Parts: sequence; structure tokens; C-alpha cells
Amino acid sequence: MIPEEIGLLNFRRNQITWRIPTELGSLLKLTFLSLRHNTLTGIIPPSLGNLSSLTVLRLTSNRLEGSIPGDLGRLVRLSILAIGGNELSGTIPPQLYNISSINLLGVAGNKLHGNLPPNLGLTLPNLQELYAGLNQFTGSIPVSLSNASGLAVIQLGNNRISGSVPMNFGSLKGLNRLRLAGNQLGLGKAHDLNFLDSLTNCSSLRKLSIANNRLSGVLPNSMANLLTQLTRLNIGGNRIFGNIPSGIQNLVGLTALIMGQNFLTGNIPIGVGKLNKVEELYLQRNELSGQIPSSLGNFSRLYKLVLYENNLIGSIPSSLGNCTYMQFIYLQNNNLSGSLPKLLFSFTSLIELHVENNFFTGNLPVETGNLQSLQTLNVANNNLSGEIPSLLGNCLSLEYLWLDGNFFQGSIPSAFSTLRGLQSLDLSCNILSGKIPQYLENLSALQYLNLSFNNFEGELPKQGVFGNASQISVLGNSKLCGGIQELQLPACFRQASKKGGISLASKVKISIISVVMCLISLPCSFTTLYWVRKSRRKPFDVPSMEDSFMNVSYAELYKATDGFSSANLIGSGSFGFVYKGNLDRDGIVIAVKVLNLQQQGAMRSFMAECEALGNVRHRNLIKILTCCSSIGFKGNEFMALVFEYMPNGSLSKWLHRDGHDQLGRNLNFIQRLNIAIDVANALDYLHHHC
Repeated sequence: MIPEEIGLLNFRRNQITWRIPTELGSLLKLTFLSLRHNTLTGIIPPSLGNLSSLTVLRLTSNRLEGSIPGDLGRLVRLSILAIGGNELSGTIPPQLYNISSINLLGVAGNKLHGNLPPNLGLTLPNLQELYAGLNQFTGSIPVSLSNASGLAVIQLGNNRISGSVPMNFGSLKGLNRLRLAGNQLGLGKAHDLNFLDSLTNCSSLRKLSIANNRLSGVLPNSMANLLTQLTRLNIGGNRIFGNIPSGIQNLVGLTALIMGQNFLTGNIPIGVGKLNKVEELYLQRNELSGQIPSSLGNFSRLYKLVLYENNLIGSIPSSLGNCTYMQFIYLQNNNLSGSLPKLLFSFTSLIELHVENNFFTGNLPVETGNLQSLQTLNVANNNLSGEIPSLLGNCLSLEYLWLDGNFFQGSIPSAFSTLRGLQSLDLSCNILSGKIPQYLENLSALQYLNLSFNNFEGELPKQGVFGNASQISVLGNSKLCGGIQELQLPACFRQASKKGGISLASKVKISIISVVMCLISLPCSFTTLYWVRKSRRKPFDVPSMEDSFMNVSYAELYKATDGFSSANLIGSGSFGFVYKGNLDRDGIVIAVKVLNLQQQGAMRSFMAECEALGNVRHRNLIKILTCCSSIGFKGNEFMALVFEYMPNGSLSKWLHRDGHDQLGRNLNFIQRLNIAIDVANALDYLHHHC
């Protein structure tokens, strides 16, 4: 029994699992109640509204459900209401907006919906911290928030809020954190980013995140006037275009600069090297060109460098060797060339290194063996040559090793037997030879092994990863034999006697079997394509990541396209029709190319596209999501290729406007030239580097 005279109750982090007793409402002298960070269930008792003396109510990080009781609106002395991190639903009762004494309102991480009232800043004039992210709020950001002149934190991220960002936030002199990421803000207009001008007046601003919205336009030069106290700037995942302002070098307090997944062009400013406090740099998935500035070597605290999927050229600057805290490097899908600098492999703390799909040459440095913390190494689809360094066996933390699509030769190093944590190994499409080491079947963690299209010979093991046909590929190695039956390799010939020779009939028989098996192994089958795509692979720890090859049925495609309705027909070709569709389970828009199997050559086209598009990786080539070979509802054979849907229509319509085009499409000379260069790059990749 709790005495009625008690004024403070604090049971945070006590692993309490019961419901909140309604009897707490009888403690009329209670001023402080904290039950946060437990596992409380049930509802918030309306009886808590009787606690007329209560100034602090903290119920965050529990499992409370139901709606927020309007009775809490009777707590007229309340200054802190923190009920985030639960499973509360419904809307915020309007009575709560009448508690003018509130200076902290925390409802983040629930299932609340509805609009924030437009007069929020007027009814809560003393508000200092607003936490309402990770809900389902809609509508616009209340312009009246600027009336709460003491506001220091505005956290509205990960909702469904739309419209413009208010232009008057600059009047909030004490604003410290502004997080609006993960909404639907922006009108697709050039002035979407004009609110940044007003933020230059916020002398206390430390963290600004407007990522993953629909904000468009060019970054204003006023960005250079954001105060030097700014430590984190996140504008990624929008529709921002133009160059990175050179004045960004003035933001010398930044520890994180995140501008990935936009349409930024031009070079990375050399002056960015003045931001020597930066620990994270994200510029991925833009259209940046030129070289990686050597000034990035000034980032002595940098531990994550993310530049993948741009048009960067030249070599990796050796100055990056100065970044001694480096842990993650993502440079894949650019046009980088030259050799891999040895200094790149001097980071003893390096965890992931991705340089795939570039044009690097030379050997893989033996210094790779110094990377004791390395978990992922991906150098696939370059022009590297020489032997695989045996010192890679020193990287005992290695889990993902992808060396495919190069010109490595020699045998698989015996030192790989020490890589007990290895989960994925891809050595396909090289010039490797010799026997496949027996020790690979003893690597218990190994779940994926691709040795295709090399010159391996001899008997294939059957244990470990070799015992599962869905986890291994050895296609294109015509001298291999044995293995499990599902791989359909020829049986190994075992010589009965050293003196006895092979009869002519046996030799002919073996030759015929080998040729037939080789012919069977070369075409791209759906099963092979599945695990080839599946291998690519582990998702990144950045707004990013590699996609797996999905399984999709005829019924799903039928439903996604409304029965292959003519209303969803978006194109046709020599061997079939293309339909737009929506996959319910993934919520993605797809383009489905249905093959007309009555057309001569359609089957060959299907196989060729599977083989080509399933293995290529280039930013200017459309990505295949999956293939489907099945039986339709009428018993007819069905084959289709599923691609990412390209919403901007065909290139032909952009190049050749017709009189019915209402979109106002036009391309200037530079844009047309860039398109031609991109097409040429794709063709060059297909003919010479794939």
C-alpha cells in the first residue's frame, strides 16, 4: 500500500511487467511519476487525470496500448509528458494542447495518427522539446511552432507529414535539433530549400536532418552561413540537384555530412577537406564526377567513407592512408582506375571494403593480410590479375570475400583453410585452376560458394557447402567431375590399374559425356541465376544496400498487373509485351516483360537476357529483379522477366517529343551528350568489361 502523502514515485528500469494500477489516481499529492523503461502493458488509466499536483509524467519505453486518455488534459501543472516508445494508437486528445505549462511533449514511437493542430505553438507557448517522430501523423508542420520561442528540439521524423517546411524557424534562436527526415515534405519546386536561409539565424543549431523527403532545388549558397556549431547535416534521399556549394567548407564543426541519394553533379569540392572533424561522409548515389579529392586525407577522424554509384574517375588518393580510424569504405560502381594503393590496406580497424564494378588493375596487394578486423572484401568486376594473396588467410574475421569477375590466376590458396568464419566466397569468372581444395567442405560457416567459369579440374567434394546444390555453383569448369548428383557433373574415372590403359570405347564415351555436360552447364538456368543474384549479397550499413534475387510466382505477377491488363501495358518488343505492376508483398513498382513463346527465338531471348542481365552490374543498365518460368492459370507455359520500373518513360519520348506530349519534356545539348556518354559507357562495359 502506497501512502497517500507520497509526492514522488520513480520505478524506472525495474523490469515491472504489470499494468498501471488505477489506484495511482488517488495519490493527490504526487508531483513526479516515472515508470519508464519497464515492460508495462495495458492502457494508461484515465484515473491519472486526478493527479492535480503532477508536474512530471514519464511512461516511455513500455508496452502500453490503446488511446491516450483525454483525462490527462486535467493535469494543468504538467511540465513534462513523456509517453513515447509504446504501442499507443488513435489521435492526441485536444485537451492535452490546452496544458500551457508543458515544456516537453514526447509521443514518439507509437502508432498515433491525425494532424498536428495549426495553433500548436500558440496553445503550448512554453514548449521547449517536441518529440513526435515514428508515428503516422499527416498534414503539414504547424507554422505557429515559431511562437513557442523557447523551442530547442523539434523531432517530427518518420511520419507522413507533407507540404513546405516553415520559413519562420529562424526566429527560434535556441533551436538545437531539427529532425524532419522520413516524411513527404517538398513540393518539387525550386524554392523547396529556401527555408535553409532562415536557419542561418539559429545560433544554437547542432543537428539538422531533412533526409528522405521530396525536397527539390539547388542547395542555396546560404548553407555556407549555417553556424559552425552544426555537427550533423543530413539532406540525403531527396531530389536536390546542382553542385555542392564550395562554401560548405565553412561548416567546420561537422562530424557527419550526409548528402547521398540526390541528383548532385559536378566535382566534390576540394575545400571539403577543411572539415577535419568529419567522421562520416555520405555522397553515394549522385551524379558526381571528377576525382576523389586528395584533401579527404585531412579527415583524421573519418571512419566511414561512402561514395558509391557516382561517376568518379581516376585513382584512389594515397592521402586516404592518413585516415587511421577508417572502418568502412564504399567506392563501388564508379569509373575509378589504377592500382589499389597499399595504404588502403594499412587500416587495422577496417571492417568493410567495397571497390567492385570499377576499372582497377594490377595485383591485390599482399598487405590485405594486415586487415585483422576485415569482415567484408569486395573487389569484384575489375581488371585485377595475378595470384590471390595467401596472406588473406590472416584475415580471421573475414565473412564475405568476393573476387569474381577479374583475371586472377593460379590456385585457391591453402591458407583459406583458416577462415573459419567465412560465409560467402565468390571466385567466379577468373582464370583460376588446379583442384578445388578439400578443406572448403570443413568451413562450417560457409553458406555460398561460387567457383563458376574458371579452369578447375578433378573431383568435386560432397560434404559441407558442396552438399547443397542451391549454395554452390561450378558451371563453366569442364574438367570437374563427381560431386552430388544435383550438380550433374560427369562421374570421375578411376583407373583400376597403373598398367591398364583406357580403352578407345571408354575414351569416346567420356568425351561425349564431357561435351554434353559442358553444353548443359553454359546456358543460364533460373536456379543458377537465383543464387548468382542472391550472392550479391550482404546489405550495407548505409542507406543502402545490395538486393537479393526474389522468388515470385505467376499468380503474384498476374495480380500485380491486374491480369496483364491492357491498361497496364507500357511497351512491346520483338518477343513479348511489358506491363507495369505493383507487388503487394514488397510495395514496389515493377515492369514485367512477358515472353511470347509462339514467336520463334523467344526462348533463346529469355535465356540470353537471364544470363546477361542477371550477372551485369552497371549504373546505366536496368536491374533485373527476377525471372519467372511457370505454368499459367490455363495450363499454358509462362516465362517473364521482372525489372525495376522506370517511371520517367522511354528515352525515345524524351528525345523525340510528339504533339500529344503534355509533360513539357525537353533535353538540352549537354543532357543529350551525357545520355550518349552513359549509353556508350554501358556498351563498353558489356563488350569489354562484363
